[in-house]
Amino acid sequence: MKRPKAETTAVLDGLRRVVKVLRENSRAAEQALGISGAQLFVLEALSDAQGLSLSEVAARTRTHQSSVSVVVSRLVSAGLVRRVRARDDARRLVLRLTARGRALRAKEPHAAQHRLIDAVERLPAGQRRALAEGLGRISDLMDLPREAPAMFFEEAGRRG
Repeated sequence: MKRPKAETTAVLDGLRRVVKVLRENSRAAEQALGISGAQLFVLEALSDAQGLSLSEVAARTRTHQSSVSVVVSRLVSAGLVRRVRARDDARRLVLRLTARGRALRAKEPHAAQHRLIDAVERLPAGQRRALAEGLGRISDLMDLPREAPAMFFEEAGRRG
């Protein structure tokens, strides 16, 4: 039998710890608020602004626009977010929290995704680049699809 490599175990353990925190945060949001962790993350991004475009929400959440669009649609359907014309440009739609969305957002602390983004951004640029390249290579070696991934655990949180 082939002997396990310590580095491989360390990588897997690190990934397990990150995924565990994200999963637990999503479950807590689902149980306490009836929304997924991804939906909480988008509500949090919107709570810091007077109105953001979909592309601005995608940038703040470091997520592909198509993935954010799915989450935003669920939040709009649930009455937590509304689409309105921008004050400075009537051709542009922005997203704003409804009163219900603000009340829900006030009940919950930060989404775990913020901790992950903050940690990645605190890495030196070379380490971030190496991490991105390494994870990209792992995805390639696993033959994972190249389409934009959904936000963390959004598939599990379909209520809301």
